Order: sequence, then C-alpha cells, then structure tokens
Amino acid sequence: MASIYHSVIINTSKEMMCFSDFPIPAHFPNFMHNSLIMDYFRMYDDHFQLTKHIRFNTKVLQVKQRSDFSHSGQWDVETENKDGKKEKHIFDAVMICIGHHCHPNLPLHDFPGIDTFKGTYFHSRDYKTPEEWRNKKVVVIGIGNSGGDLAVELSRVAKQVYLSTRRGAWILNRVGDNGLPLDLSFDRTLNFFWKILPYGFFCSLGERRLNQRFDHSLYNLQPKHRLMSQHPTVNDELPNRILSGTIQVKPNIRRFQGSSVEFDDGSVVEDIDLVVFATGYRFSFPFLASHVVSVSENKASLYKYVFPPELDRPTLAIIGLVQPLGAIMPISEMQARWATRVFKGCIKLPSVAAMLKDIQCKQEAMTKRYVSSNRHTIQVDYVTYMDEIAELVGVRPRIWRLLLTDPRLGLNVMFGPCTPYQYRLRGPGKWAGARQAILTQWERVAQPMQTRPCNDPKPKRSFKWLLVLSAAVVGLAVLVYRNNLPAFVQDPTALLDKMKQYLPAQ
Repeated sequence: MASIYHSVIINTSKEMMCFSDFPIPAHFPNFMHNSLIMDYFRMYDDHFQLTKHIRFNTKVLQVKQRSDFSHSGQWDVETENKDGKKEKHIFDAVMICIGHHCHPNLPLHDFPGIDTFKGTYFHSRDYKTPEEWRNKKVVVIGIGNSGGDLAVELSRVAKQVYLSTRRGAWILNRVGDNGLPLDLSFDRTLNFFWKILPYGFFCSLGERRLNQRFDHSLYNLQPKHRLMSQHPTVNDELPNRILSGTIQVKPNIRRFQGSSVEFDDGSVVEDIDLVVFATGYRFSFPFLASHVVSVSENKASLYKYVFPPELDRPTLAIIGLVQPLGAIMPISEMQARWATRVFKGCIKLPSVAAMLKDIQCKQEAMTKRYVSSNRHTIQVDYVTYMDEIAELVGVRPRIWRLLLTDPRLGLNVMFGPCTPYQYRLRGPGKWAGARQAILTQWERVAQPMQTRPCNDPKPKRSFKWLLVLSAAVVGLAVLVYRNNLPAFVQDPTALLDKMKQYLPAQ
C-alpha cells in the first residue's frame, strides 16, 4: 500500500492533474494538500456514482488465467476481505492499477556499518510527522522529491539536517514565471522545440534558467548529468534552507560507525539521531504468475507500458506504471480509456513482433537519455506520451483543424498548457464541456489567489502571441521558398513581386 506523510502537498498543479471530464473546483489552490486531493476524488466518485462498483478493504491474493484463456480471455481472481473470508471470481478483463510506489527500496548493503548505527533509521515511506525529531541531528539519503521535501520539513525543527546525494540534482520550482504554476508552461510549443532542438542545446537553455534562480554549483547540488537525463526534483524551499544553514548538502555515505557518519569526502558527522532513506521504490506483481508479467531490476516488458505483448488475449492492462515528467492522473486515465476499448474489441493491438520492437525502441531511448538507475526504467514525457496514446484511442486534438474552425480554441490548445480537457474535444468519450473548460482554465488558476481586492493598474497588453505568429509565418515562407532563398538575398524585390500574385487584390 502507498503511504504519505501528513504535510504532503502535490507538486503538479490542479489544471494539469485533473481528470479530463471533471475539472477541479476553481476555489481549490493550484497545488493541493493531500486532504484536498482526497476531497476531489470523493467528488469524482459521487459525480460518476462509482462507490457501488468498489470493494473496499479487499485484498487480491491471486490473478490467474483460466484454463480456457486462449479462447475466453478470462481470469480467475481470488480475494480476501477484512474478516479473512476468501472468495473466487471470474472476470472478463483485469486492470492492475497499483502504480510503482509498491515496495520500499532499502539498500542497506550499500552502507557499511549500518548494523552498528545507534540511532533510528527507516525508509521515507514510514515518515509521518517531524515533531519527535526536534533538536535532533538528521541525515536524509537521496535527493528525489521525497528526500528534498523531508529534508526541508525536518530542518524546521531539527538541530541540523544533512542531505546526502551521490549525483546531485537539478531543482525545479513549483512557482514559474509571473508566479504561475511551472507545469502550465509545459505546452505543445515547448514540446515542439524539445523535439527539434539538439538535446544538449535544449538542456543548456534549461540549466541556465535554473542557475539564474540559484547557482547549483555554489549550493553543492550541481550534477554531472544534464537537465533532461534524470527525473527532476521539484522543491521551492530547499535553496532557502541551504542558504540559512539548516540543511547541509553532503556526498554519498562511506560508512556508519556507532552514531557517527563518514561521507565520501572524508568528513565525519557525530551524534546522528535519525537516518531517513529516501531511496525510492521497487515494483512487482506478486499475485500474478511471473510468465504473465515478469519484473527484473524494476523493468517490465509492456507495450506502451500497458499491455503484456505475448498474451493470447489482450485482457490484462497495467495502469499507471509510468513516471512522467508531469502529472500521473491524466496519463492513467488515458491508459484506461485505451485499455477498455481494447477489451471491447474496438481497437486491435499490433502483432507481437511489432509490440516487442516498440518496447525495445523505448528501452533503448531511455537508456541513451537517462542516468543508469532503477528509478529511470518507466520514464515518459507528458505531452508526447499523452498524444501517443490519444492517437491510438482516436482522441488526439486536431490542432490545424481547430485553428481553421475555432481559432480561439485552436490557439489555446496550441499555445496554452496541455491540460487533460484537450483529449475530450473529439472521438470516443467526447465531452461537451471540454471547450469551455479549456477557455476558462486560466480563470480557475487565478481564482484561489483572488482573496483581496486589488486596484493596481492593469498590465500593458502583451504582443507575445503576435510576435510568435509572425515568426511562424516568416518561418513558413522560408520553408516554402527555401530554393529561392539565395536569389531573395541578392534581389528581394523580385521574390516579393512573385509572392504578391498569391495575395488578394487591393
């Protein structure tokens, strides 16, 4: 079972993480406390009347193919309720939605002398509140999102926090330009430039922006890898805590000895009371036979990270087994929309050979891009992956058609945040409220912050979009007339006269 600590606030904004046909209420904050996320899930449950379909407090013991699986595609599912009563069921299809935060990864064998440590140690999964560690000395191992968050929270009460990291990390903000949620800038325009610009150049642009906020080398956080080679850490407060001295960034731990900790740089810290291992998770499916979905070193062979490619019948789907650069909820929803249409026979999967080739290509691309780690086995880019699955479902937005038929909507889809509503504009599951949800998304971003009347003068109108569109027109003209470009440089009037024949007469 997953576990969270009491103060968790999500690091994806509400417009980017909501389900595609049920916007999060406008008055909810952009980055929600975990209790508000539960409130939203309950609202979703009530709206779609899902409770009657849910068996609470029920453990799945086994999911097994029936003897006639090659013909029926059915599964035997054995469950156990809270009273210990076991039941067997027959299902036409199964979706496994346990995610990848399944089993805490506690690599004690990598830390010599841990058995001599006199203090307390546990995995970040078991952390709940900071009060009992007031005036204590704490080491947090790992600089992923959990490690950063726990180091910051503990630093408010602890005597000193040491944040140990092997590789360092690039630190992103929740708060982006103009105070807007950073992930709202992850739009199709940025995704387009990510695809066409050289990898190193794109990383350099991002790294320069991050170092303008604070110099990662000065703060001892500078990693050797590039920005897009590791899952980023999102933390607004970490640099403030380092600057105030309540957190010290340290290298990897060499050894434990009693209550002291020696780091790789030879420095030693005495009288450590607590060590928190924020060292990630492993995933597995113990209720499934290994030949159905085999997991090795946090890798599973799944077509588009969803379907086992070699089953006789495609009636098993793994939902949410991805780590996106973005929100997980809309991706899981999109995977479920695809899976249910495959179950119904509305969509056919390609041949086994084609699926295995796709799996291999994705694994090779991931190996080439990311730092070698069990953490980087299921990485996906939000916009690219959403569009990839949406194309299979038949719900990917047709932007050029929108620009012609509904320019206002088309411009919002092209240049605005890639919110989940875009995938309800057409195709199976089309939602009549999708257009309005897109056109009002910025109002929902602003509303929770409008808590005081403010009569400041309105900002001057921005000509950003006019400049972007002008640049696009010029770029298109260069592309169309690229063969005449040398002649244009020598004699621009000749080519301009030629272009005038395509313009409407005055």
